Amino acid sequence: MATADITVLPIGREGASVGDLLAEIARHLEGQDKVLFELHAMGTSLEGDAADIFALAAEIHALPFESGIPRVYTVLKVDQRTDKEQTLESKVQSVRDHLQSS
Repeated sequence: MATADITVLPIGREGASVGDLLAEIARHLEGQDKVLFELHAMGTSLEGDAADIFALAAEIHALPFESGIPRVYTVLKVDQRTDKEQTLESKVQSVRDHLQSS
């Protein structure tokens, strides 16, 4: 199991808003069932098999091109441990536990 964070930035379109393209990415994410995802203000958190995350990242990186965007900049951060199972929720809970014990 791996966790990841992805941000897709379309470049070369008129205006500053990208909400319509991000909605298209969200629809694509909702249409698949291999990778758990959580949208947040600056990107999307992903959880699943590393190979599935990388495949999904390639798919959503390509989506803005289908809308005529000439350039796409995607940032993908992946965290994978082999010593224990981690989820998005368990990583946040670990920080909460440390805050409570301080």
